[in-house]
Amino acid sequence: MVDWQIIDWEDIRHFLAVAQSGTLSGAARSLKVDHATVSRRLTALEAALDVRLVDRLPRSCRLTMVGRQVFERAMEMEAGAHGIARLAKAAHAPLVDKVALSAAPVLVTHLLAEHLTRFRAEYPDIRLSLSSEGQRISLSRREADVVLRMARPDEASSVARKIGTMAFGLYAHRTYVHLATPAKWQFIAFDESFADMPQQLWLLGLAGKRPVACELNLISEHLIAARAGAGVAGLPCFLGERERDLVRIDQDVPPFSRDIWLAVHRDLRKAPAVRAVMDFVTGAVSDNRDLSLRANRAGA
Repeated sequence: MVDWQIIDWEDIRHFLAVAQSGTLSGAARSLKVDHATVSRRLTALEAALDVRLVDRLPRSCRLTMVGRQVFERAMEMEAGAHGIARLAKAAHAPLVDKVALSAAPVLVTHLLAEHLTRFRAEYPDIRLSLSSEGQRISLSRREADVVLRMARPDEASSVARKIGTMAFGLYAHRTYVHLATPAKWQFIAFDESFADMPQQLWLLGLAGKRPVACELNLISEHLIAARAGAGVAGLPCFLGERERDLVRIDQDVPPFSRDIWLAVHRDLRKAPAVRAVMDFVTGAVSDNRDLSLRANRAGA
């Protein structure tokens, strides 16, 4: 008979990481522990439950039938634990807290970072943890408190609203060797791992049969390459328009833009510190003429 009092939540957390990553080493990386710790925790949970949860294969771990059932229940436990933590966070003293904000790299580097001094002046007791991430971030798993993305977050537990629009254009250095000969343009693009990204599809559609000069995976890198005269880049207009050595060359190109979405878990949306961060982000976007919804509507 299983003694539920001896089941350790940490063992379950390590089991979840193995189930989600498919390997002991992957679980160890995600939890920032060593391989032996993951193996020991998994063995301890199997011993406590008196059942095998995982088949350890040479290069992977595969859940047993019982393991899959336990995984589903463990996910529910994890969601409940995160829910308790969110409720506690929302109850903290007003404007004294740490808030984790995850945003698309281009917005962190070229927009939010330059406003941090103002944020610190207005909210000196809030510790803002700002991370630059392009991948999907889970609010329900508390991977961030607030997210700023170029696609609407679709977690059922999140509350999202559009706060801006990022227009894109084609830019090249004013001395680019083929500037006056569109047929000879060479393009600065992302690599194949970004094949489904909207701005990559837009750029390659415009390029057609013309060559890609280089592949770089950050918009900041595209900007630097365009400055160096490496080719034609598809850049957010709020970046391209403030570069004196770049010229916009897409006068006959259909417009392209991406919406900017701000999202928060519904349990945290009224927490004072979280509200302060959301107001800060919204203000930073709306104050930028090339990102503001008001400006885009006026120009429509």
